[in-house]
Amino acid sequence: MRVRTKYLAPLALGLGAVALATYAVNGRSSTILAPSVHRGPREYPRYALTFDDGPSESTPRLLDLLDSHGVKATFFLVGRNVQRLPHVARAIVARGHEVGNHGFQHPYYCLRTPRGVYDDIVSCQYLLEDVLGFSPWLFRPPFGLRWPGMAAAQRRCGLMGVQWSIMPHDWAWEANEIAEHLVARVRPGSIICLHDGRELQPNPNIRPTITAVRAFLLHGATRLLHGVTTSELIGLLPTQAAAAS
Repeated sequence: MRVRTKYLAPLALGLGAVALATYAVNGRSSTILAPSVHRGPREYPRYALTFDDGPSESTPRLLDLLDSHGVKATFFLVGRNVQRLPHVARAIVARGHEVGNHGFQHPYYCLRTPRGVYDDIVSCQYLLEDVLGFSPWLFRPPFGLRWPGMAAAQRRCGLMGVQWSIMPHDWAWEANEIAEHLVARVRPGSIICLHDGRELQPNPNIRPTITAVRAFLLHGATRLLHGVTTSELIGLLPTQAAAAS
């Protein structure tokens, strides 16, 4: 069946619009809906471990593991979980790690109005400031999805968005699969996204993640690289993030 020529241009425009919208919402390197980074410079032997959805009851075990290897990480915290475990959130900071905003309720922002997106991000920021005594300057949207309202919230809070260059499905995969994925793909400048929580679930099972991180840190291929916080990896100061927002 032939498609009439007069229909091709509108069809192409429609498909292009869908592709652009998908990239804006879900593209790791997209900055259309809000400023963000997804990797650091490649010329330095460094990578960043990041953990989403915490804090959880098992986060202290992960902190012990990171301390034993001298690795600092970035934890993107969910407001509801911080309310449940404020002492764990404070322990993350006390151990010298970095924290960021991961939304108050970990919702799908695509199901919210721009005002709803804004309110969720700002509510988490205010809570973190109250619990920790300072305002984080990094933000990772729940599920990595950008949406209208996000840029305004980031601008108000002085937040820089952080995506990732590597993310094994550590909420579903076995520990050996997670570790193999990390070892095979880590490169200088990589931002690795893992999880020390499971959205809003109390006492989640993150044993596969902890086991995989231990294997990853012990692997010979990673010893030539140094694990640092996201801020150190991207070389951006909070004041520069506020200007970029």
